[in-house]
Amino acid sequence: MGPLRRVIGIMDRFVYEDILENTMIPWARAKLGRASVLQKDNDPKHTTGHIKNWFQRRRVDLLDWPSQSPALNPIEHLWEELERRVQGVRESNVNQKFDLLEAAWKDIPMSVIHKLLDSMPRRFQAVIEAKGYATRY
Repeated sequence: MGPLRRVIGIMDRFVYEDILENTMIPWARAKLGRASVLQKDNDPKHTTGHIKNWFQRRRVDLLDWPSQSPALNPIEHLWEELERRVQGVRESNVNQKFDLLEAAWKDIPMSVIHKLLDSMPRRFQAVIEAKGYATRY
């Protein structure tokens, strides 16, 4: 599980680049090594020429991603898990809310991640069978 990064305002390609440059890529290289592959979806801020050039300059290996299958991204399911864990909890300010989210994120057990990762071959097979179009996942 990588770190959460707080975003203030709207995340655009420049904020995304900053998250990659200063949080995710350093974490991945320290924890996973240079042989890691980045999985991202086709959100417009992830696919701009600016970001494509950034990936090329940094020699980041990317997983090919079918355009009609955003639900395959495991992070979407982790966001849902995080939302369930903080549902109904109210905080009085954004700093407390982020602290709550960060604590809940760190408390997600590895068994949840393993179960999600174990489901990925089935998910990929479903996309192959659907020829890259949306699936039930």
